[in-house]
Amino acid sequence: MLNRRNFLTAAVGVVAATGLTACAKEDSSTGDSGSSGGGSKKITLGFSQVGSESGWRSANTDSVKSAAKEAGYKLQFSDAQQKQENQISAIRSFITQGVDVIAFSPVVVTGWDAVLKEAKAKKIPVVLTDRSVETSDESLFVTLVGSDFTDEGRRAAKILEKVLEKAGHKGKVKIAQLEGTTGAAPAIERAKGFKEVMDAEHKDDWEIVVSQTGEFTRAGGKQVMAAFLQSNPDIDVLFAHNDDMGIGAIQAIEAAGKKPGKDILIVTVDGVKDGFIAMSEGKINAIVECNPLLGPQLMEVVEKVKNGEKVDRWIKTKESDFMQDQAKDALPTRKY
Repeated sequence: MLNRRNFLTAAVGVVAATGLTACAKEDSSTGDSGSSGGGSKKITLGFSQVGSESGWRSANTDSVKSAAKEAGYKLQFSDAQQKQENQISAIRSFITQGVDVIAFSPVVVTGWDAVLKEAKAKKIPVVLTDRSVETSDESLFVTLVGSDFTDEGRRAAKILEKVLEKAGHKGKVKIAQLEGTTGAAPAIERAKGFKEVMDAEHKDDWEIVVSQTGEFTRAGGKQVMAAFLQSNPDIDVLFAHNDDMGIGAIQAIEAAGKKPGKDILIVTVDGVKDGFIAMSEGKINAIVECNPLLGPQLMEVVEKVKNGEKVDRWIKTKESDFMQDQAKDALPTRKY
């Protein structure tokens, strides 16, 4: 998997090709008239999104589209509907169209080498957004614009310490984990970071008693949490890899006659507005922010890459953590 630390810098040039194909659920969004990147030709960006599985993802899509329009870029946008084959088809379509730069948020971490080699052969640079990939050749992409998911997992564990202390919980802690999509970078890395802290500092008092994917969706979170409560009715804590699964889990917890945020303490990741609403109602205890508003950063990188300028191999987003007592004050300022 892409190592998100100690990256070198890279420079890349672009040669455009021509052609046209179709791919899964693809649309074209064009920015304002005018030129970009100091040249006479408007930059064309091909962007393949994972899907629309969560509030975070919708906010991310809106950010990319609005930033592309503001920058005056021509955006070729494709929604992969959470299927890798759709993303690969979209990337091949972008290659055939001869876009200037390709950006995508990969559904899963593996299985990209072949299509990325095709992009490299046409001298079209590739930028990863939000999620990382595993590849045999790191020259197949230029940079990653996104969060440190492993650190988000660590932060979730550390804020859980504060939640447990505030709740006055003593003794063993039985934890249920709602994982993201199997094979996706945030699911792998958030689980890894959480377990790092748990094993190092809470080996004797914390235990993950059940863990399963909820596919980053509310419906998945509700369904899986209901099953968790059937097999493990004495769960103390839920760690959900995103807000939407946590919100779905709240429905299952309430249906089981328990109080979310009290009978079962809940820590989630993302920080979407609905998550803050649940936190202001006392149903989520803490949220680790993962900022979806990557559009402006991405457009800056696209212009540099198009012009052959050097960029860092990992461009991180800035994020914060929140607990219940901050929720009502922070809620009016939520942009997503």
